[in-house]
Amino acid sequence: MKENKKYTRKTNKNFPKSTLEKREKTDYRKKKDENQRTENSKRPKPYAEKRKPYPTKRTSFVKNRKKQAVENEELIRLNRYIANAGICSRREADEYISKGLIEVNGKIVTELGTKVSRKDTVKFNKERINPEKKVYILLNKPKDCVTTLDDPHAKRTVMDFVKNACKERIYPVGRLDRNTTGVLLLTNDGKITAKLTHPKFNKKKIYHVFLDKNVTKSDLEQLVLGVELDDGLALADVATYIDNDKKQVGLEIHSGRNRIVRRMFEHFGYKVTKLDRVYFGGLTKKKLSRGKWRFLTEKEISRLKMGAFE
Repeated sequence: MKENKKYTRKTNKNFPKSTLEKREKTDYRKKKDENQRTENSKRPKPYAEKRKPYPTKRTSFVKNRKKQAVENEELIRLNRYIANAGICSRREADEYISKGLIEVNGKIVTELGTKVSRKDTVKFNKERINPEKKVYILLNKPKDCVTTLDDPHAKRTVMDFVKNACKERIYPVGRLDRNTTGVLLLTNDGKITAKLTHPKFNKKKIYHVFLDKNVTKSDLEQLVLGVELDDGLALADVATYIDNDKKQVGLEIHSGRNRIVRRMFEHFGYKVTKLDRVYFGGLTKKKLSRGKWRFLTEKEISRLKMGAFE
C-alpha cells in the first residue's frame, strides 16, 4: 500500500507550489483584517467627533440678538414702571421724576426716558414701589352708570361694580354712554387699551339697538352706504333686523366716535330706547348677568395680545 502523503508548510517539498502561494496569501489577509479590527476597536474616537461644533458667525449673531431682545424686554421706562404701580399716570410720573422725587437703587433720577428693570429698587417719596401685574376684567355694564374712574355728579360709576375685584389700579377701556349697556373691558394694560381704542386699529363692535318705531328697509341700506353727520361720514358694516322685529336692529361698526350709534339713527328721525353692546374686541357677555363681572381667561388674554380679533 502506498503511504498517504501529509503536506505541511514545514516540509513543503511535495506541496504544490501554486496551492501553497494561494494559502499563504489568504492567511496573510486574514491576519491583516483581524489586526485591523483589533486596532480599530482599541483606537479612541476621533477628536472631531467628541467636540461640539464650533459656532459660526451666524450662530453667534443670532444668540446675541436673542439675548439682547430678552434684556430689552426686561427694561421698561421709569414713568411706565411708576404708572403700573398705581401711583399716578405716566405724565404725572414724568413730573415727579423731574422734581427729583424718584430714586432708583439709592440714587435720585431726574432724566426723563430712564429705563429700569423689575429687579431694580424704585422709591417714591422714600417708599419702595412695585409694578403691578396685569389684570383684565370683563363687566356686563348695567344702565344708569358712567364709565369714568370718579364722577361726583354721578350716582354710580362702573368702578363701583369692580371695586373689590383686585388691588391693582384698573380703568375702563373706551366709554359707553350712561344708558348704554353691555360689554366693557377694564384693565391696567396700556398696550391693550391702545389697540382697542385708537382709531387706526378700527376694532369691530356689535350693538343690539332698540328703537321707538319700525325701521324701514331703505334706512337700513343707507346705514351701510353711509350717513353724513356733523363730524363726518359714518357707516355701518352690517345692519339687519333681529328676529324679524323691525324695531330691533343689529348693527356692526368699526367707528369709535362719541354716541355714534345713537346719532346715526337720530339722523333718520328714530329714537334709540335701548342700546346694548354685545361684542367688543373679540369679547362677548355670554353667561354674564347685567352688573356682573369676571376675569378674562388665559385664552382670551392671549387673543387680545396677539390682536387675533377684528
